[in-house]
Formats: sequence, structure tokens, C-alpha cells
Amino acid sequence: MKKMLYLFVVLSLLGGMLLAACGGGGSAPTEKPAGDAVAGKTAYDKTCVACHGSDGKGMPGLGKDLTTSQFFRETSDADLLAFVKTGRPASDPANTTGVDMPPKGGNPALTDEDIQNIIAYVRTLQQ
Repeated sequence: MKKMLYLFVVLSLLGGMLLAACGGGGSAPTEKPAGDAVAGKTAYDKTCVACHGSDGKGMPGLGKDLTTSQFFRETSDADLLAFVKTGRPASDPANTTGVDMPPKGGNPALTDEDIQNIIAYVRTLQQ
């Protein structure tokens, strides 16, 4: 009986460690972008390319490199949507470029759907 209890405890511990190794800890699963990346490229090319470049790597003195941006990578789609809609003035202490990020990238015609599509597209550029 004692051996059976010992075996049960050992197997339970091993099973728990196996489950923890398979899915516990670490970063949360990435969310599936809400937008359409193909449509997002079209919208990106019309609005964002001037500052962030055709490859998303940024333009010197204008826009950040979106392909390696930790901010972009760690921010949820919903928070990025709000960020793009409001922009970030050069006076904001979190602005590291010293250049205004205008609301909606300077394109007031962008809809929420357009911005979600752009976010989905930029997620495909992440390295």
C-alpha cells in the first residue's frame, strides 16, 4: 500500500511538471489580429508609408521602425487602435522620435476598420 501511495505521488508530480512545461508560464498566446492584412497593406501604403517606409523600417527623423518595435509587439490590437486614432505629440515624454504622430497618421478618413487592417498588416512585418 505504501509503495502504491508513493508511486501515485511521484506520478502526480511528474504529470504536473509535464503540464507546466507544456503550457504554463511564459508569454500569453498572441491574439489573432482582427483586421485583414491584405487590405491593411493598401491602407498602410496610402497613409503610413511616408513616415514608416514601404518596408515598415521607418524613415530617418520621421517614423519608428515598426518591424522591431517592442511597443507595437507588446500592445494589444485594441490599444493600438486607440493609439493610432489619437496619435502622439512630440511633447509626449513617451515619444522617442521628437516628431508628432498625428491622429490617424494624418488621414482623418481612416475608419476603425482601416486601422485594424493596418495593424494586422504591420503584425505580418514583425521580426
